[in-house]
Amino acid sequence: MIELEVWGPHALFTRPDTEAPASYAVPTPSAARGIVEAIYYHPGLKWVIDRIYVLHPIQFTTLHLPRRRPDESPDARVLQDVRYVIQAHFTMTPQAAKSDNPGKFQDIVRRRMARRQSFHTPYFGRREFPAQFRSWPGGWIPAIPDTQDLGEMLYDFDYTAPGGAKPLFFHAVLRRGVLEVPKLPL
Repeated sequence: MIELEVWGPHALFTRPDTEAPASYAVPTPSAARGIVEAIYYHPGLKWVIDRIYVLHPIQFTTLHLPRRRPDESPDARVLQDVRYVIQAHFTMTPQAAKSDNPGKFQDIVRRRMARRQSFHTPYFGRREFPAQFRSWPGGWIPAIPDTQDLGEMLYDFDYTAPGGAKPLFFHAVLRRGVLEVPKLPL
């Protein structure tokens, strides 16, 4: 298991149920996985997000962003002053070579986190919002004391679904600053 601390001035974890770009209150599991994969991706492993700790109070602001589509509003409701700890583990995939093993991958990931190395810059939902990262130093994680029902949240996309990618959702609840991520089959 890894514990990765990530932070930045803004984040946009886009909600698919809004017309103008608007962020979920916390990162989606797929966004957290994208951050972890930016640090270390290998076809021989699959990252699984276990929980996300919210370390700074949830605050929103509105920013003027470049449009991605002509019909998209340039004003986006984004998070500001974000800091999280992502707890994740990986499972081996059939694409792993015979010489690959969990210990090898764990060592590589820990070294990359300690050196703050990444394959590409991790970001909070959009490339305009880069994420700083480091390995969590260990011990108690000081999550905010908030508990709130976050409603339906995007979990990830099922790319094996007939007819193309199918979004998968789950009912998200932040309990004392911690989002427990369910284990959905993918």
